[in-house]
Amino acid sequence: MSELKGFQKTFIELALQSHALEFGKFKLKSGRDSPYFFNAAKMLNGCDLFKLANCYVDAIQDLSLEFDCLYGPAYKGIFLGSIVATAFSQRGKPCPLSFNRKEIKDHGEGGNIIGAAPAGKVLIIDDVLSAGTAARESIKILENLNAIPKVFLVGLDRQEKGSDELSAKTELEKDFGINVSSIINLDALIEYSNDNQDFRSYVMELEQYRSSWGA
Repeated sequence: MSELKGFQKTFIELALQSHALEFGKFKLKSGRDSPYFFNAAKMLNGCDLFKLANCYVDAIQDLSLEFDCLYGPAYKGIFLGSIVATAFSQRGKPCPLSFNRKEIKDHGEGGNIIGAAPAGKVLIIDDVLSAGTAARESIKILENLNAIPKVFLVGLDRQEKGSDELSAKTELEKDFGINVSSIINLDALIEYSNDNQDFRSYVMELEQYRSSWGA
């Protein structure tokens, strides 16, 4: 397993400090019992958002991802897309940003898209990839707008099976030809926990979970 990069360690540490990442016993929406849980919304409770934004930007640059605009799906993608766009502007590389409403607005600007109309190659910014349901919704929204969903980037890829034995990442790439990437994944989380005495006790449960539900 390769050594974690600086922005990956920073992302995990920000998630732990803000309690966005927690270890314990959690029941997921899928019905699975998980030894860890990630809720990016808790990063709004005083997390260093500048550092968080740069974790995403550093990952984008490290992966050499090419795009024409950013799209942040409601709801967590709204604040993530906004801070990432801000970080790019601070680096002298401003880029168009849009996000969606859950409900279509029938007055004012109307529709369900706020911001620059998605066009060309779109980089979708979100928090976590589990089964891939939310990703599919975003991809369809963009395709209906005649934009090209080129990259789906999340903070954490849980590396779990999708609807079949393939991972959600592999299913999305196979079904839509989209590049699915992440700052960290379950493998990285296990590596970090194994290298840090305070979290080493969770490694066995994380590995068992990966063995049961990983792909």
